[in-house]
Amino acid sequence: MFRERRPKIVVIAGPTATGKSGLAVSLARSLSGEIVNADSMQVYQGMNIGTAKPTLEEQKGIPHHLLDIVRPDEPFNAAIYRIRALSAVTDICSRRKACLVVGGTGLYIRALVRGLMKAPPSDPVLREALSNECDRDGPATLHERLKGLDPQCAAAIHPNDRIRIVRALEIIHVSNRLSSDLMKGHGFREPSLDALKICLNVDREILYRRINERTLKMVEMGLLEETRHLLKQGYSPDLRPMKAIGYRHMVRHLKGEWSFEEAIDTLKRDTRRYAKRQLTWFRAESDVIWIDPDGMDMVLKRIESFLSETA
Repeated sequence: MFRERRPKIVVIAGPTATGKSGLAVSLARSLSGEIVNADSMQVYQGMNIGTAKPTLEEQKGIPHHLLDIVRPDEPFNAAIYRIRALSAVTDICSRRKACLVVGGTGLYIRALVRGLMKAPPSDPVLREALSNECDRDGPATLHERLKGLDPQCAAAIHPNDRIRIVRALEIIHVSNRLSSDLMKGHGFREPSLDALKICLNVDREILYRRINERTLKMVEMGLLEETRHLLKQGYSPDLRPMKAIGYRHMVRHLKGEWSFEEAIDTLKRDTRRYAKRQLTWFRAESDVIWIDPDGMDMVLKRIESFLSETA
């Protein structure tokens, strides 16, 4: 049976501070390509420094899609991302441009390439109760509870990943089904796109040094002022984007809970932990090619070969 050819995309993924944006721009310039953002924080308007969003100068004239598309108080999730990203990918490929999907949010990349499983709707009251419990007792306590209810699901979630832990427990309570069973039912078996998935591999010691240096650069660029401005615009510190790495640290300093030095040191630590979780996610993904970010020529040849292949 004839099968319609799927659009080809090149995914440039990996942990934070590995140089994804810079490499992607260089590749896009060589390939006459365009970039689709796959960072869950860079979609928000006014959140630039803390998300390491590429500036116009850093974009070097390469069209970037899905940057600055929603306000911090507007709903946005993986399902919305998939709809918006598929539209951008289809448009780029229809114009015979190379399409590079770039970012470190593994769930968004998986949602784009393979779709999302059907899950029960959220229960706001239950979610708030679980979130409050997480604040009080810590995410590790809820992770232990999840481990007792759904060991397979718990094994795939970091004990500090409160969002995924809360959602998994919510699914169990709302539907009386396990997240792991729902995932088996979906299976992510039918990719809607033909994707070459490239992950940047940086030595752990070098990566952590880069993270520490970039944290200081963000502070110098005005992360505190950016956070203060967002609060003055009326965005609540309880909004999900405002609880992201960087912003929540500056909020706690502005509230007088932490000294500036303590906020910076904790931001460095939490960013390193986040990078470790990203590594865990991408190492569990199939068909990922791990490359050295400095190997531009090798990467370019591999991409050109992929894009020239016919189904």
